[in-house]
Amino acid sequence: MDLVPLAKKARLAANQTATADTSTKNLFLQLAAKLLREQADAILAANADDLAQAEANGISGALLDRLALTNERVAGMANSMEAVAALPDPVGVSEDFHTRPNGLRVGRQRIPLGVIGMIYEARPNVTCEAAALCVKSGNVVLLKGGSEAHRSNMILGRVLQDALSQAGLPVDSVQVIPSTDRSVVLDLIQMDQYVDLVIPRGGEGLIRFVTENARVPVVQHYKGNCHVYVHEDADLTKAREITVNAKTHRPGVCNAAETLLIDATIAEAFLPDVAAELKSHGVQIRGCPSTVKIVDHAIPATDEDWDTEFLDLILAVRVVLGLDEALAHIQKHTSLHTEAIITENEAVSARFIKSVDSSCVLVNASTRFNDGFELGLGAEIGISTTKLHAFGPMGLEELTAKKFVVMGEGHIRA
Repeated sequence: MDLVPLAKKARLAANQTATADTSTKNLFLQLAAKLLREQADAILAANADDLAQAEANGISGALLDRLALTNERVAGMANSMEAVAALPDPVGVSEDFHTRPNGLRVGRQRIPLGVIGMIYEARPNVTCEAAALCVKSGNVVLLKGGSEAHRSNMILGRVLQDALSQAGLPVDSVQVIPSTDRSVVLDLIQMDQYVDLVIPRGGEGLIRFVTENARVPVVQHYKGNCHVYVHEDADLTKAREITVNAKTHRPGVCNAAETLLIDATIAEAFLPDVAAELKSHGVQIRGCPSTVKIVDHAIPATDEDWDTEFLDLILAVRVVLGLDEALAHIQKHTSLHTEAIITENEAVSARFIKSVDSSCVLVNASTRFNDGFELGLGAEIGISTTKLHAFGPMGLEELTAKKFVVMGEGHIRA
């Protein structure tokens, strides 16, 4: 498929979308929410076809969960549109104006990034989240979803374009690329004449392929190897509930816990109960030698397990000799995504926060909260695990840049 015509239309649409007023962009979001609710049955029917094909192709249960839409999830997509509409518009916001000694007033103003290429696997809700955030931040988006969600993405794309048309915005502000050919991904990430930023969301293989082959700047998110550390001063009831939630709430997503670290002083008191509850949810435990001694159904962990994003009902478990060893383990194996500590000791939690360099650090809360909606961004277009130009969930502000604005009164430079 030749992407150039779509990319040209996106570039033309970008000029109008960048200057659209806030009320027009919010109208699009409100109309999109309304249409998603009205067309829920058709969306779910398309998704059912995708699920049937995915099951026939042998896709795993965790990935099927990422693909599946329900009435609740469609309602959640609509709610997310409205949540983004309620957020402040970052475009045109002026910041840090100050007067220089020569009388010039210097500040910065937020502007859209332009044309964003979005590449993602399995999760059709990303279609709506990306469209909402891109349009509200004055950008346009080319959406390349995975072949497993093709029917779902196409009907969602039509809903979004209907809402754009009714709101008076260019329908080409949101385009779902209709091809399922994987070669389209390579074409998209090399279109530096038309595309300003590429955001891939998916498995580590996809992210590495995009990063290694792109001519366009890429926001990287290789994997979510997320840790929960239960410190010896933890409330064990909190620790058990948080651990189970972090692993089992949705095991196939990037903010699910993959490794549990437990202080040796509480391991025998804590591990049997939490392991039993995890087992009741179908979780396989891969443990260090100390864990295997305490949990009879645990199997020995391999060196590879400590670096693996399982995206499934598997949890690596290690007993550690205190905070220093826990921090050393995290620093060695982290993917810079999400780490949590469970403790009632404020000094320990403060040191953990300062020492851990991941995009989100939580105290006495599940790793599942590293999510744009849960953190108040309305939605997220992705979670960056590199620090240029964003770190963590990317919302509206992260989809803008800042330009300098200089106000003079006839100033000339001597």
